[in-house]
Amino acid sequence: MRYYLRVLTSMALSAIVLAASLAGCAPASPTGPDDPSAGGQTGTPTTGNRDETIVFADAQWATSTFLANLAAFIVREGYGYDADVTPAAHMVALQSIATGEIDAHMDVQVIQMQDLMRDLKATGKVDVLGVSTEPVWLGWLVPRYMIEGDPERGIEPMMPDFEDVFDLARYWELFEDPEDSSKGLFVNSVPGWDSERINRLKVEAYGLDQYFNVATTGSEAALTTSMYAAYQKGEPWLGYYYSPGWILAKLDMYRVPEPEYDESLWNDESKYACGYPLDKASIVGATNLKDRAPEVADFLARFSIPIDELNQVLLYMQEVSGETDDVLHWFLTERENIWTPWVSADVAQRVKAAIAG
Repeated sequence: MRYYLRVLTSMALSAIVLAASLAGCAPASPTGPDDPSAGGQTGTPTTGNRDETIVFADAQWATSTFLANLAAFIVREGYGYDADVTPAAHMVALQSIATGEIDAHMDVQVIQMQDLMRDLKATGKVDVLGVSTEPVWLGWLVPRYMIEGDPERGIEPMMPDFEDVFDLARYWELFEDPEDSSKGLFVNSVPGWDSERINRLKVEAYGLDQYFNVATTGSEAALTTSMYAAYQKGEPWLGYYYSPGWILAKLDMYRVPEPEYDESLWNDESKYACGYPLDKASIVGATNLKDRAPEVADFLARFSIPIDELNQVLLYMQEVSGETDDVLHWFLTERENIWTPWVSADVAQRVKAAIAG
């Protein structure tokens, strides 16, 4: 659902892995003396085994690529472990944690994968180790200037008394479909995404199908371009989007209020007549990581990037550089206030030295 950036390393995942039982063997837990550090944060690995290679999954969208490479860099340069980043399809990456091929996937929306996560956690080999960012949301957006105006651009409020999704029926003419002037236009997500089907049902559930046509964009790029083009012209736009996303760091968009998420309504029969559930990007990993590399497990438990900051990272990737090394250098240099609290002072010093070198 997001952008692919660049893969630094690769590892073949054979058909055997795809079909393997979730009862794969895990490396034995090493032993060693404890390594206390200030503030409960861990420093140089002594209880873990430095011969361990910590493998992070890159599910090959921009957020996953960045988070995986960021975590691997800090683990490698700060803690002294070997660390690899391997490309893997989203579902394969999660299953490969249970079989011991991968140690952590940094960008998992657990609510959207409840059945698989329940099965994986039942093996005792997989669990949520931390949260990389939150809140992660899906929803309908309009430009904020439509509600509040934009004096600097000379835009007056177009919907000054707008309150929630049901008010769209009163304002459909603002979103006139260029191919059908009798209705407004809702810009839907991409074919193949579950949200594309859900949004169509939502339009019906809210009684908006008599006021709006639903246009499915042909690609993620087309969806983003549609929003961007309207915003640059100061025109109305109504459609679906999600966070995190670089476009949200560039444009001031307003999420249309919907009825609060209700699990009993979240089905085809009820046509999903409520807001999408809020989620978080969880770090899902091997439970034995706490024994094999306790400093790494502690680091992942502390790892957290505010969603607005992550949107800024994605914007940098989009507009300035698509090179992973450059993005990491920018983030670790310009956002020390975010990542240094995850680690001890000596680990931070080694990471900074690696950046400078």
